[in-house]
Amino acid sequence: MIINLLTAAAGESAPQNQFGFWEAMEQGGAIAWFIFGVLVIMSIGSFYILITKLLEQNKIMKQYKGVRTNFWKAPSLKDGATKLDKNSAWRQIVDDALKADEDHSKMTDQREAHDYLHGSLQSSEDSINAKLAGGLPFLASVGATAPFIGLLGTVIGIYRALINIGLAGSASIDKVAGPVGEALIMTAIGLLVAVPAVLAYNWLQSRNRRIAELLTGFSTDVLAFISSDGKVKPTVVAAPAAKPAAAKPAAPAAKK
Repeated sequence: MIINLLTAAAGESAPQNQFGFWEAMEQGGAIAWFIFGVLVIMSIGSFYILITKLLEQNKIMKQYKGVRTNFWKAPSLKDGATKLDKNSAWRQIVDDALKADEDHSKMTDQREAHDYLHGSLQSSEDSINAKLAGGLPFLASVGATAPFIGLLGTVIGIYRALINIGLAGSASIDKVAGPVGEALIMTAIGLLVAVPAVLAYNWLQSRNRRIAELLTGFSTDVLAFISSDGKVKPTVVAAPAAKPAAAKPAAPAAKK
């Protein structure tokens, strides 16, 4: 009985922890919830762009293997185009090259005709690269602004905490540490949103540069093929042959 009374008294006298994320958001009011909502939208948008762009890049790189092994085996660009996916970046370059080749044959000035063909292929590359770069400015913007948005929430939180401390008339450490610590949560959230966005931006940019190199090489090969009437084309990369199955050792002869 005495032990129960002592335990109840200790529980009543123990200070309750009134500081935390949800407590900070409730005390921050509409402004804190608005800033938190903006950071959540930024984070969701960043991961969405990262996943979609990564899938798009992987698809293009996977299709390139088929270009190197199957496309150049065809006798003409039209026949080779049928071996490519209709909505692929590589098919777009070939279709644009065929269209430019038709217009090229109608031009009387050979130098201007060559420049037109080269410019058409370059324009096709630029359109593909622009599509791959879509969404990356959002990642860069999130990485640059998310820390400042979180800092804005921190500044507002500290201002609110100082006002409450001034009204209470007490500046002891227990009155200051809690509200200021709550305010710093917004800065931490801003950094958690910004860092993945910056890393994703740099990673996707490096992969886009690799794809741009592949597109430039393929476009150059197509231009050489057209200009030489099919006499110049890259070496076809043969698909790796399947390894032969290992022969099973012969069973030992039965002893007589």
